[in-house]
Amino acid sequence: MKKISYLFLALFSLSILITNCREQKTPDEKVEEALNEVGEELEDASDDVKDAAEDLQDEIEEVKEENGGK
Repeated sequence: MKKISYLFLALFSLSILITNCREQKTPDEKVEEALNEVGEELEDASDDVKDAAEDLQDEIEEVKEENGGK
């Protein structure tokens, strides 16, 4: 019975040590990560705008064709 108690105590202590030893990010790393995320979002927005412009151009061409090229 004593061995089981010691085993649980050891496992509990180990779990606390592992949980508390997480790698902390420095402020510079946090800023760099935020900038990367913003950059990715800007690229996505740029792609969306480009796609919308292409769709608009296609629509304009379709309307011209429907109106006989006028």
